[in-house]
Amino acid sequence: MTNIDFSFDPNWMETLTTPFMTNAFIAGLCIAFAAGVMGYFTIARHSTFAAHALAHIGLPGATGAVLLGLPVSLGLGAFALGGALVIGALGKRVSEREIATGTVLAFATGLGLFFARLSSSASSQMQSILFGSILTITTGQIVGFAIFDVLLLVVLAVIYRPLLFSSLDEQVAQAKGVPIGMMNIAFMAIMAGVITIAVPAVGTLLIFALVITPAATANILTGTPFKSMVVSGLLCLAAIWGGLMVSAMFPAPPSFVIVTLSTLFWALAKGIEAVRRK
Repeated sequence: MTNIDFSFDPNWMETLTTPFMTNAFIAGLCIAFAAGVMGYFTIARHSTFAAHALAHIGLPGATGAVLLGLPVSLGLGAFALGGALVIGALGKRVSEREIATGTVLAFATGLGLFFARLSSSASSQMQSILFGSILTITTGQIVGFAIFDVLLLVVLAVIYRPLLFSSLDEQVAQAKGVPIGMMNIAFMAIMAGVITIAVPAVGTLLIFALVITPAATANILTGTPFKSMVVSGLLCLAAIWGGLMVSAMFPAPPSFVIVTLSTLFWALAKGIEAVRRK
């Protein structure tokens, strides 16, 4: 039986100044920006299941990349984007998206397990893929995250109004001439990118805590889309940075602490909401 030592590390401040921690903090900033913005749209479009599923759809890409000796993020992003485009094209309505998402998810999960069985390397990396490894993020990955954030900002500057309109009231937006199908595909493609940069932090199984939970918390605390996006991003950043600091103080996995903090923020907001109603 293994005894786990959760004793306080008095040198935790020194740990925070190490290069790998610096990379983790910068990566957390990039992830929080993208997840905060797109988390709001995900909830508004009733696509939380699709966002959660995209991470699992990327699983065969990640394990397949290991099998071929390619970067994990490349395979993950390629499969997530492919799955997003298929779901966006097939699911024009919420009910249709649910069916398309479930079908693609089931196939992708089976394919991911098949690839993992073909390679011992893929099997050994399954834990980091499923649960994340933010402390191993490299400078090259951070550059990729930053580039994605810039592209996200540019794309949203172009499609923000029709995307928001179609997210809040799809039927009225369609009647007003908004290209609903194009907005669905654009949203899913962007979400694939967000999932790709967020998975290294918490893994495919816990991605919900970064993309959905902070946005749900922000919706409770704020009343407008823009404020919700800002608060969501700040909550996501607080969870990531707080998780990194706590994991430096105590020998706990960062992904576990990040998810725990994100959940606590949501629970606190729900408590505040209940008090307000009374």
